Amino acid sequence: MPSLTTLGLELPTDPRWVNIAEMQLEDILIDHAYCEQKAASACISMIVHFPEKEKLVEVMTPVVAEEWAHFRMVLKELNKRGFKLGRARKDEYVNRLQEIVKKKGDRDEVFLDRLLVCALIEARSCERFKLLSQHIADESLRTFYHELMISEAGHYRNFIELAEEYLPAEKVRARWKELLAAEANIMQTLDVRGDRMH
Repeated sequence: MPSLTTLGLELPTDPRWVNIAEMQLEDILIDHAYCEQKAASACISMIVHFPEKEKLVEVMTPVVAEEWAHFRMVLKELNKRGFKLGRARKDEYVNRLQEIVKKKGDRDEVFLDRLLVCALIEARSCERFKLLSQHIADESLRTFYHELMISEAGHYRNFIELAEEYLPAEKVRARWKELLAAEANIMQTLDVRGDRMH
């Protein structure tokens, strides 16, 4: 896969984001906690919808555990700072991505899109974690986000490799290229918000 930014994303995050996020640390941690919860749920959903794919079940099962562990880790960071979890917020980024994926029709195409959208979300999260690990003042959070960045990069690879396990590599690459372009377009239209991880 060609790499123009972190994990091949076509459009880097607006450099203002990390500074705004640092000023809204409680909000960004709350949103991050829910991102991890949703990631665990997405992996469970993949297993439930495609149980016949043994390799998928084998790979996704530990990822569910890791994402849930990340949720607990973010809760710990919230508690350490005297913050409360609060309610989940609307994730416009993920909602917009969901609008472009195939949800009906050919089962293989639906399967591919679900894997690749998960890969995209992991790639964008990884890029944001990298920015936080490099630029925020809180030393413990810098270390925290560096470790999460490495883990999310591994999850990204899991989704890409699973796609290529079940479908021709050329088909995976072609659809990945389309989704990368669509994701870049979405990023251009979203406001730079420091209270959202994406």
